[in-house]
Amino acid sequence: MTNVPPLSSPTREIVVEHVTHRFPGGLLAIEDMSFRVRAGEFVVIVGPSGCGKTTILNIIAGLIAKQSGAVAVGDGAPRAGRSDVAYMFAQDALLPWRRVMDNVLFAVEIQGASRQDRRVLGQAKELLAMVGLQGFEQAYPRQLSHGMRQRVALARTFLMPSPLLLMDEPFGALDAHTKLMLEQGLLRLWESSQRTVLFITHDLAEAILLADRILVCTARPGRIKCEIEIDLPRPRSISALQNDARYHEYYRRIWAELGTEMEV
Repeated sequence: MTNVPPLSSPTREIVVEHVTHRFPGGLLAIEDMSFRVRAGEFVVIVGPSGCGKTTILNIIAGLIAKQSGAVAVGDGAPRAGRSDVAYMFAQDALLPWRRVMDNVLFAVEIQGASRQDRRVLGQAKELLAMVGLQGFEQAYPRQLSHGMRQRVALARTFLMPSPLLLMDEPFGALDAHTKLMLEQGLLRLWESSQRTVLFITHDLAEAILLADRILVCTARPGRIKCEIEIDLPRPRSISALQNDARYHEYYRRIWAELGTEMEV
């Protein structure tokens, strides 16, 4: 990719220190959670359902307030609407009345970019081509499959000049073929820009394919149980990893850590 959007901040770390969050009614979601995501690193969080993975992502994004502990995002505290943080949800959240190109441009328009800017338009077209949607620029979301809509959301996320990306199971509801295609597309985009990514998934194969490090959470209340560095060469492909004994060893290790958390 030649026209990668420029990163908007030199400070690209996420630091979470001893964070605890309890929801109204007394439900303790996360307790004494600590971790760091270094600049340019791709970190994946895995853990049992309900262990607070989305909660910590929402705290980092500034969508909910922590009760105790400290969180640093880039060069400041969490705050909703920051231009240096992009958040991709499990649902595509496209605007149904806007065409594909207009949806991709929407986030940067909010940040003050002109839709007539040739550089921005060129980047949007290139991103759509990279996710396999060249020729669909004028389609409406209702004319696209779920997987295609997620590809639009991925292009929109990467068009934002945000050095910090939060991704909450963005490919979790997709069929296996589309999921593999988008995982490989995400890797190409990330490798071209080296943004800082914090990614949540339940899919261990996806986690190993994408991550520099994997953080394994305990069952609720969520804590970081262990950290596993993924020492596999990049660029990666899932087909090549299937023939790598280290991939299967990582899978067995992570599954064993999660298994003890899911015993009843």
